[in-house]
Amino acid sequence: MGKHHRFEILGRVPLENHIKIGISACLLGHKVRWNGGHTRDPYLIDTLGMYVEYVPVCPEVECGLGVPRETLRLVGDPDNPLLVTSKTNIDHTRQMTQWALKRVKELEKENLCGFVFKKNSPSSGLYRVPVKNFKGMPQKKGRGVFAQIFTEHFPLIPVEEEGRLHDPKLREMFIEQIFTLKRWRETLSKTKRMGNLVDFHTRHKLLVMSHSPNHARMMGKLVANGKHSSINELYQSYETLLMESLRLKTTLQKNINVLQHIMGYFKKQLSPDEKQELLEIIEQYRSEHVPLIVPSTLLNHYVRKYQQPYLQQQFYLNPHPVALKLRNHA
Repeated sequence: MGKHHRFEILGRVPLENHIKIGISACLLGHKVRWNGGHTRDPYLIDTLGMYVEYVPVCPEVECGLGVPRETLRLVGDPDNPLLVTSKTNIDHTRQMTQWALKRVKELEKENLCGFVFKKNSPSSGLYRVPVKNFKGMPQKKGRGVFAQIFTEHFPLIPVEEEGRLHDPKLREMFIEQIFTLKRWRETLSKTKRMGNLVDFHTRHKLLVMSHSPNHARMMGKLVANGKHSSINELYQSYETLLMESLRLKTTLQKNINVLQHIMGYFKKQLSPDEKQELLEIIEQYRSEHVPLIVPSTLLNHYVRKYQQPYLQQQFYLNPHPVALKLRNHA
């Protein structure tokens, strides 16, 4: 189970450029579920798998439970449930907790940029996992034991469930987070100095603004006043604000504000016809007749045509590979 799931297929992204993502092993097709089966996810393997190197984890097998095995359930207080077998009521909470505390320490070495968990799993579910109270009534308020320990240990790493990734907006948010965190980690691998931080912030300013104009302002002030803090504190504060901002949902209005902001850079260059076309496309986006990819594509065309240097480096216009087919939902 410690082996990484690597994608070395001709034409795919070179492995050294892959983003490392933790994942519930059953989602890769590993036969580790209680009944000896799996829940292979085609999107995660065949599409996102072009860009990531998965680090599979199966809490139940890795903590010592066999395949096949009796199913587990969460029981008791939703904030601090017990992990017990469904029929024989054997308590595996301590066994799972001790293993998980050790496993997250091991995962520190992997430099993960995200984790995809198995929904509803008593060990790995992130949201609304059923917890039976002592009267036997289930409440959908729990979190899997390993998922809880992972998120506490890595509070800034993007996490999601495979079920929620079928929602186009949630999928887009998660993928945007992991690609941004990868770029941030690349910045961290260089010497920590103001110039590198300013460069990263400049390139990501509009992307952050599309999630949270407030965070964009705070991060701008943080960078502007950077000389008054130690460089380590500055980088740490910046990373916290960056990942916080990307967890906030983009909205139609936030995106329109950014699109209009970008349009302002072409005041002297667009012909009257080009300006009119762009205004019409933005209006169609506002009316939800076209998805965000349409105005983004037109703006990218003008960036290339007019060689706009500031916009050429903006990740808002190219936050993730086109092949992932994001920003396509109206």
